[in-house]
Amino acid sequence: MFYHDNELQYEVTVEEPDPRFAKMLQQAIGGAEGEMRVALQYMFQAFAVPADKGEYRRLLMETATEELGHIEMLATAVAKNLEGASDAQREAAREDAVIAEMMNSGQPRQALSAGLHAMPVDSNGVPFTGNYIVASGNLAANMYANVMAESTGRTLAARLWEMTDDPGMKDMLSYLIARDTMHQNQWHAALETMEDHVPVPNSFPQEKENQDFNYEFMSTTKDERPNPDQRWTQGESVDGNGEFSYGRQPGGGEPDLDEVIEAMHNEIN
Repeated sequence: MFYHDNELQYEVTVEEPDPRFAKMLQQAIGGAEGEMRVALQYMFQAFAVPADKGEYRRLLMETATEELGHIEMLATAVAKNLEGASDAQREAAREDAVIAEMMNSGQPRQALSAGLHAMPVDSNGVPFTGNYIVASGNLAANMYANVMAESTGRTLAARLWEMTDDPGMKDMLSYLIARDTMHQNQWHAALETMEDHVPVPNSFPQEKENQDFNYEFMSTTKDERPNPDQRWTQGESVDGNGEFSYGRQPGGGEPDLDEVIEAMHNEIN
């Protein structure tokens, strides 16, 4: 169940409307690093949490709902940047040759289909896709995916912050960047509450893995090179169940495809 309040989660102001920046903000809505991605990712992860782990379901669902508020903020920012832009500002956005090409070949639908408002697309006008969402049903795997999602989202927000001089936009983005900080930390904190979360999944008995290769870093270079003596090639493994080592791909011989094809041919005939 969801409830909606007409008040924005955080104030959104635009002092100097900029249609070019509105286009950039679309990435933070419907892009691979955007708020639609994390809102739905956390929501579908929450749907799969078993009843005996309700604290994780609440953590995920409350954060998912917060992210819906971020979409609303960004959609408001896009509309304010588009609706308030003068004809002179629209032309000024085209002075940069690269941006001009993006504007010319970009999103006429933002005017034609959405009436100068936000759309569920990225900065290139590509519709949002559920393929961006990671919801594996494994809590630990999901938490690692969430750290990555917030990291890339923070990177995007920081780049957008650098692209604008508008005080209102900088203020909104600084809020979103701050929330990315919290969300990264909360997912790390959630992982710390799980006794065993490396490797994922930890339910598969490790004694059934191939013991010759489960902690070996494989060099894939053509020429043999010495052990670089890095953290991931020597010493105790992160999970504490083995020792890192350094080696090369074992090799499995050439594929015997001719024999397989001949066998299939004989079977058919």
